[in-house]
Amino acid sequence: MSDAGPTPGSQVDWRQDVFRILKEADVKHVVYVPDAGHSTAIRLADEDNAINSVVLTTEEEGIGYLAGAWLGGERGALLMQSSGVGNCINTLALQACTRFPLLMVVTMRGDWAEFNAWQNPMGQATEKALNLMGVLTWRADEPQDVAPLLHGAASMAFNGDAACALLLGQRLIGEKQWVK
Repeated sequence: MSDAGPTPGSQVDWRQDVFRILKEADVKHVVYVPDAGHSTAIRLADEDNAINSVVLTTEEEGIGYLAGAWLGGERGALLMQSSGVGNCINTLALQACTRFPLLMVVTMRGDWAEFNAWQNPMGQATEKALNLMGVLTWRADEPQDVAPLLHGAASMAFNGDAACALLLGQRLIGEKQWVK
């Protein structure tokens, strides 16, 4: 095996693609609750002096933060896990009433090969719940789909003042293992 770096389509590429697309979309604020699935984008945002990387206590705080960033003339993105979507349902009314751009990237749980039964209910309801709140959604299950789908979501959010979410399927992240 060569150590020339990741091959196209590998997990490392899609994880880096998330950050690359956010940079290309001129995102200046990355807000998140820590999540292993977003660890690469979070690390890269933390290392980038042009980005305000903000750790949240709960996911719904990110919606208000991003509304404020937009009022200040800057773009942002909320990175979260599907379990956090349930925390955001009421706060999504802010976007529905004010129509500011809201871009979310959601790593899925309660999806393929989930070991934790507590993740299943919200994981199975995530896309429907977002759609009920007026959020446009796309789902990426293959590494090569992440960049074009996130680019499209960012374009629709920032050019159309829409709420958009890219759902990153659990198959992208890999099967989680219960560790004792």
